Parts: sequence; C-alpha cells; structure tokens
Amino acid sequence: MNKVRNTLKIAAFVLLGMGMPHTLSAQEKLTQDTLECHIIGFSISPKMADGLLSYSKTAEGLNRKENTMFGLYENPYLDFGVHTIYKYKSNWMVTLEGDMWIGNNNLRDRIDRMPGVFATSGIVMAVNGVDGQYTCNNRGLSAQFGLGKIFVVDKKNPNSGILAKLSGGWTMSKTVFSQDIHEAPCYQLAGNYRNLYDHRRGGFILTEGVGYWFMSNHLNLVNCYAAFEVSQMWTTSTRDYVIDHVVGLQGPDNDRHFDLTYTLKLCWMFPLKGKTVFDYYYY
Repeated sequence: MNKVRNTLKIAAFVLLGMGMPHTLSAQEKLTQDTLECHIIGFSISPKMADGLLSYSKTAEGLNRKENTMFGLYENPYLDFGVHTIYKYKSNWMVTLEGDMWIGNNNLRDRIDRMPGVFATSGIVMAVNGVDGQYTCNNRGLSAQFGLGKIFVVDKKNPNSGILAKLSGGWTMSKTVFSQDIHEAPCYQLAGNYRNLYDHRRGGFILTEGVGYWFMSNHLNLVNCYAAFEVSQMWTTSTRDYVIDHVVGLQGPDNDRHFDLTYTLKLCWMFPLKGKTVFDYYYY
C-alpha cells in the first residue's frame, strides 16, 4: 500500500507541474552584450586645408588668404593619430586623441616668400658657393579631448553603428626645412635663423566628426571606424619676428588665423578586453 500511495503522490506532482508550465519550466533569451572597455586606436588619414573659408585677419581688420594654412602649403597632408578611448555600455565614449600631419616639400611660393634664401632656380646658395637643396615641409600637431556616441542600427551587434563625435584641444604647426646635402649648409636656414621663416603657430582646435563604428562579435582584430572630420583652428604666431615677402612681413606676425581642414579618418582599434559575450535572460 505504501508503494502505491507514493506512486500516486509522484503522479499528482507531475500533473500539477504540467498544469503550470510557466512557473516551473525555464526558457532562455539570447542577446548580444554591449561592451564596456578601454580601446587603443591607430589612424592614418588624408587631410586637406580649405581655401575658401579659411582666412587670416590683419590688425587692421582685413582678411587675406596668403597667410592661411591653405595659402602656405599645398594639399594634401598625411595625418597619423594615436587614440585612447573609453567606451561605456551605453555606447557613449570619452576620447583623448593625438595627431601629427605631414606635408611633403609643399611650401607654396618659396622663392617669392624667401628671395634672400632661394635663387630663381629654387636652389639655395650654400657655404663656399655650393648649390644646396632644401625641402620645405609643413608639420602639425594636435592633442584633443572629446566625447562620442554610437547609434546602433543593427540590434544583433549593439557595439556597432553610426558614430558622432566632438573634440577640442590645442594645435601647433610650422615649416620644417630639411637639408638634402649635408656638406653644403646654408647659414640663413641654420640654427635660430630658420625660425624667421618657419611660420610657427599655435592655438585652439575644435573638431566635429561623423562616420561608422564597427566592432566584431567574434574577432578582436576586426574593430575599426571611418569618419569624416571637420576641424576649425584659431591660431596666432608664436615667433617674435617673421620674414615673408608674399605677405609683406618683416617683423611680428600679428594676424589672427582661422584654418578649416577636412580629414577622412580611418582608425584601427584594439579593445583591451576579450571579445563580446552573450547575456542569458531566464523567464
């Protein structure tokens, strides 16, 4: 009798459980996790200075184009960047970005700007009458702190989507003179004398960008973003004395410079955390 009684009790519990499936059985919903992590990124990008909206304003309030970044240097430049990013689970991020851009022997009108240095043939009269060759490259640096946001377009990958970013900080640029023949130095472009011609400037930079941010669900190496960035730079000369015959300068450069640049930034990212995982929800 006891065995029969126990068997009936077990059967009753089974029937009761079958009548309440939502309270006694578990179902799972699989969703992709939104990653929170530190990220290191490296970028290489073409950079262009704008010749239409950029201007240099003189002390008298006049605008002139010859003293802008576009007026000084030929496009394009090549931009290299190192980026540290902290991405939150909300897909907001904070960034610290350092960029350096390089132009290849791209100083415009160097013979007219420095007639006392360059001959009409473009050579430099060096020591002992030897013809010297100098390249005139522009160099620029910037360090910016910023904020960004990823707007998800595919719920299967909530770590990817449309990227919007805004950053600001400090920038500096100048002309760098490189001697091709070291046996033929030019005193006018040696030591502190070259500072008279290098147009070194510094000031504030503001950058806006929009693009697409992609982080793979499976492979850590497939993480990158592409963005079109517009930068505004408000700079002044950091030299006490500037010589530039195109601009008519033989003294302090008192112009206030506004330069607009465009950058197509391609950044490869390395999250300092493993690949994204899946969250399991039970109900």
